[in-house]
This record gives sequence, C-alpha cells and structure tokens, in this order.
Amino acid sequence: MSIGDERDGMAVDWDVAITMDDGLVLRADVYRPQPEGQYPVLLNYGPYAKGLPFQVGYASAWDQMVTNYPEVAEGSTNKYQHWEAVDPEKWVPDGYACVRVDSRGWGRSPGYGDPFSPRETRDLYECIEWAGTQDWSNGKVGLAGISYYAINQWHVAALKPPHLAAMVPWEGAGDFYRDWSYHGGIRCTGMNVWYSRVVAKLQHGRGDREPVNPNTGELVTGPQTLSNEELTENRVDLVGSIKARPLDGEFFRQRSADWSKIEVPFLSAGNWGGHGLHLRGNVEGFGRAASEQKWLEIHGREHWTEFYTDYGVGVQKEFFDHFLKGIDNGFQDRPPVHLRIRTEGGFVGRDEHEWPLARTEWTKLYLDPAKLRLEDRPVADPGAVGYDATGDGVTFTTPPLEAQTEITGPVAARLFVSSETTDADIFLVLRVFRPDDSEVVFQAAVDPHGPIGQGWLRVSHRKLDPDLSTHYRPYHTHDEVEPLTPGEVYEIDVEIWPTSIVVPAGHRIALTVRGKDYEYPGGPAELSHFKGSAMRGSGIYLHDDLDDRPAETYGQEVTLHLGGERDAYIQLPVIPPRDG
Repeated sequence: MSIGDERDGMAVDWDVAITMDDGLVLRADVYRPQPEGQYPVLLNYGPYAKGLPFQVGYASAWDQMVTNYPEVAEGSTNKYQHWEAVDPEKWVPDGYACVRVDSRGWGRSPGYGDPFSPRETRDLYECIEWAGTQDWSNGKVGLAGISYYAINQWHVAALKPPHLAAMVPWEGAGDFYRDWSYHGGIRCTGMNVWYSRVVAKLQHGRGDREPVNPNTGELVTGPQTLSNEELTENRVDLVGSIKARPLDGEFFRQRSADWSKIEVPFLSAGNWGGHGLHLRGNVEGFGRAASEQKWLEIHGREHWTEFYTDYGVGVQKEFFDHFLKGIDNGFQDRPPVHLRIRTEGGFVGRDEHEWPLARTEWTKLYLDPAKLRLEDRPVADPGAVGYDATGDGVTFTTPPLEAQTEITGPVAARLFVSSETTDADIFLVLRVFRPDDSEVVFQAAVDPHGPIGQGWLRVSHRKLDPDLSTHYRPYHTHDEVEPLTPGEVYEIDVEIWPTSIVVPAGHRIALTVRGKDYEYPGGPAELSHFKGSAMRGSGIYLHDDLDDRPAETYGQEVTLHLGGERDAYIQLPVIPPRDG
C-alpha cells in the first residue's frame, strides 16, 4: 500500500484499509485535493475493481465514447478513469475527495462475494461513515456512479447513514425482481451474462489472471491467485439463487429499494433506452421515495456516455455543490424534472414540474383484429388473432399521423388473451415506422438498435396490486401463480416502461404483440464487455431460458380476443405543446 502519493495535482492514497463491523478489511483508493483541508466526499462501492482502468477493461466502449464525445477525455490525463465512476481529475480540482471502494469479495477486497445483499449494504453504510469522519472530510458524503454504483445507493439510503448528505443514482434499478431478474414474471437471462462475463472475472483472488493497475503496478484483483474451485466457493451462486425463486419474496425485497425509508436529497437519472434495467427504478424512485428534495433527469445515448459528458458532469456538480458544499447556486429552485426529449434528429432538453406530466393527454388506441390497425375509438366488431406462442407475433399500426405527435411518459396496454396451454408469455413492443416502412430505432443503453418501448407479462402473473397500480402503470404482485384454463379468455394489463419520442407527421405508431424478445431486422451487433453476446435489439436483457419457458407450456398458440365487449388497447402519454 502506498499512502499520500502526489499524482497530477492530487494526493492519492492507494489500498486504504476500511474495517467493517465484523472485522473484515476492505480496500479503497482515495483521491484528495491539495493543499490539505476538509472536503466533501464522493464515494462509490462495487465489484468492478477500483484499479482497472476504463480503457483496459472496456476498451471498445471507451474508444467509441471518446471518438463520439471527445469532451469526455479533455481536461484530464485519463489515468484514473474507471468504469461507471467519476473521473477524480474532473472533481478533485473543484474541491472534492473521491473514494473508490472494492466491495467485499471483489477487486482487492477479500471476503465472500454476494452482490446487492444486506451484508453489502451494511458495508456501504460503514464506508460512508468512515469517509464522513476522516480528517480530510467535511463530514458530508455524496454517492455517485452508474448502474451497480447507483443501485446500491437506493439500498443504503434506507439505512440513513448519518454522514450521507446527497446522492446521484445514475441509470440504476430499484426492484431486484421487477427491474432485472423477472420482467413481468419472465426470467431475464441478462443476469447470467453480467455475472459470469463481467463481475466474476473481477473476483478477489483471480490474481495474475487479470491486469495490473498501471498507476501502482499491483494486480487489480489482489495478490493471491486462487483455484477456480476456491473462487466458486467464495462467491454466491447468484443466478442459481434467482432461478430457484420464480416469485417475488424476501430474497428480492432484501435486494431492493425501500422507498418509504429514503429521505436523503437525490438526483435520479434514467435512460430512455434502458428498457430491461436502467430506467424503471429511476422513475419509481423519484415517484415513491420519501425524500422531500428530489429531482428526476432522463436522457438517452449509451448507458455509460452521458455520465461522463460535460452535460452530465455539469448537472452532477451543480447538485453536489449545493448539497455537499452549501453553495447557493439555485439548484434547489430548479424544476424537479428535466427530460432530454428524444427526436429522430437528437435530444431537446426541457424542464417539467412533475412525473407523469400533468398536461398528458392519455390516449387509447384500440386493436382492430380485422384490419390489424390501431384505431382511435373502440372497435365494434369482435374478432380474434392467433399467433405462435414463441414467434414474431402480430403488429397493429396506426394510419400515417396527420400531425407531429409527442409521446413522453409511462405506457400501458390492456389485452384479452387465451392460450392452448396453462400459461403464456406476452412481449409487447411499442414501435414507430417511417413512410417507407423502415423502423425508427435508437441507440439504447446497451444495444445500438433499441425500439421505442418494451413491456412483458407472464399471464399466470396477471394479478395486480390495487394499492400500487394506476391506469398508466399496472403493478403486478408476482406473489402467486394463477394457471390458465386452456381456451379460456383472460383480461390482462401490461406495463410498458416509460419512453419519449417525437413522432413526425406521416410516420406510423405500432404495437407488436410477440411470443419472444424484440429483434431488430437489420442484423446483430456486439458490445465489448459482453463478448459473445449478439445485440439484436434487446441487448442482453433476453428471456430465453428454456427451463423458465418449457415448450409444453409456452410453445403452442396464443390468441388475442379483440373488439366488441373486449376493448383491447394501448394507452399512450401524448404531450400537447405548452400554451404560449
């Protein structure tokens, strides 16, 4: 361990020991301003090996980002860049101390690895309190970071660490069941990819299998090189634990946000293209957390990009300058919602005062079985449309729009379905098509060709929570299975995650009801840190586990029953222009 190095205008302490309440010692790197003094702290705690440079661990993502947004690399040597965490060279000169902690069992911290567990949450609490009581700290700790470093912010905030003063959960998640593990009750195999290909390779004890930190020459996963058997024994079987629990329950609640106990000021930042992980929790957190001082920001682009741009760093600094330094910069008076409205030509920033927007015109488009159209009034004549329960399904479209239409907010659908078996999985895709029938897609959080919106529901999980459900966001309990009687028709409400798109006149809006994940017709792409995973439109957030979807139950035919007394519809949040 090296204490007090002077590096690029910073005082840097490497591998600082932080002792947990059970005696285990975690390791942290601390980047501090010079001269000595007391400064607010930005802290993150997670498994991504604090000494692994962004450029080494995720090279193609870094190259793409700095090529498209060169501002990210400007004003920094970039020696200390880290995946999904702040660059200290852009914060320390402005009077912040930056602390990176390798979580228990990962990077250079020993112990049993158990992501998002209560033990990890307690460790983060202890780290916050440690940072808040150091002689170089002003006693105010902020949490900043993307994804993992955002998810555990929600968790620890419910414990109310005394020195936690503010946080910015950027593109995280809040509900370990609904936001990630089981979408609509259907198991998401993205966890398999993330845990095996991203996290497991950074487990403490991988030693000389992994790179060295170029700033210290030390191995990023610690000096020991353990056997594969030893490594397996020293980490939780997270995928197996999830597969063994198809219903929501205590395991998932322990790894989810308790909104009622979160009171710290926060800025919650989501991604319109984060269907599958990096959006729903940010929106739910803003709406449901008990904090009186809270803000919501939603943007687009790749999952990691906007956090590092001048825009992203700027909004975070305004927030933390106010809450960690006490600067009266007006942040406390800014509108509580800022949306980067998505258009085919880019993004347009706009402040709002609530979510969903008060001026929303909730617009129902009804599914016509005869014309396969989305109509603006209920369909009189009843009909039925069947499709392969694991196939491409059926698409309903509007006529070409007569005027430009903005859709911004949560989306919901009501369908009437029957199955030839005792269950069915429903995949809904909100889409937009140009006059030439080409599809409008966007760079999603982890896929270059994401659709406008997605939603999922296992029909046997159709039971709603009456207290949490709204007309615009159905909330399913996922606490019991209600098997279907083959051939019987069931009414279901499906949550489609929030979206934003300005649809030009002449374009068409569409809803596809599928039996499998959305696939972009233009062919697959690959993302560097998920090597071997073809990105076909839904990123790694797929629902292709044959154990979860056995053919005898999910492989026959599903029928949509539409029209007449069965007003099947999709409800869109249409936003009229502001007066004046």
